[in-house]
Amino acid sequence: MGLLVVGTVAFDTIETPTGKASKILGGAATYTCISSSYFTSPNIVSIVGYDFPGSHIEKFKEHNVNLLGLEKHETEKTFFWEGKYREDMNMRDTIDTQLNVLEHFNPKIPKDLLNSNYIMLGNVIPSVQLNVLSQLKNNNSLVAMDTMNLWIDNAYDDLISVISKVDILMINDQEIQQLQNVNDIQNAVEKTFFLGPSYIIVKLGSKGSILFSKEDKFICPAVTINDVIDPTGAGDSFAGGFMGYLSSIQNHSFENMKKALCWGTVMASFCVQGFGTETILNLEKDAYLNRFNENFS
Repeated sequence: MGLLVVGTVAFDTIETPTGKASKILGGAATYTCISSSYFTSPNIVSIVGYDFPGSHIEKFKEHNVNLLGLEKHETEKTFFWEGKYREDMNMRDTIDTQLNVLEHFNPKIPKDLLNSNYIMLGNVIPSVQLNVLSQLKNNNSLVAMDTMNLWIDNAYDDLISVISKVDILMINDQEIQQLQNVNDIQNAVEKTFFLGPSYIIVKLGSKGSILFSKEDKFICPAVTINDVIDPTGAGDSFAGGFMGYLSSIQNHSFENMKKALCWGTVMASFCVQGFGTETILNLEKDAYLNRFNENFS
């Protein structure tokens, strides 16, 4: 069974130094599913509101996303986020967050998906991630998770519990140092391994990422993009490329994880070249194969 993706589907309004896009399709699960769809047929578990248009549903279907786990609330609106990036697009300010349906998000994994082999827990509150883990039936599945500094600050105990139950932790450099209250990435990684994960991926933004096992590490450089339009969703697109590739080959040796890291990097590089999901929704096979070969072959 293929990739199970749990996370948010949202409307985003995004402003960057290059322009502004209003109420476009976003959310962690959206980016992850679309990016992974170039490798596998992902299964989404999320929630949308009564205002979620059929045209967006069609976009998922066009990418062979299984919508069995996508709940639609009859009286609440879809999660909405608005943000504005500064001149340095590594920095952004949240203008507005409307949780809407997320206040009712109590995911129930469809029976047919309980034995999924590959699971991506997107960046949602850790209590939701724990809820999902409690339902899964396949003890041999590969489970990855993403997180953020908000949960380190406000849901620490639940976050530590999730980390102790997953195989792969995806986290950026500042967050893992905050998690361990140290100023050195290597030291933070070593401490985090004691919590339970077998692999840790530290995302370095425009500098690439590092895959750590307890015995080894692999440094993956970023793909140089000169025309960055919008960095929103790059990390989730990275997760989609990474987990989508592993799901497609059904083998997660360290060597295959290294290649998956490169594929995640390629998908993230396309994401930043347009607002929201517009670029990753319309990728041509030759484009992403050529970018992979030019940078990682």
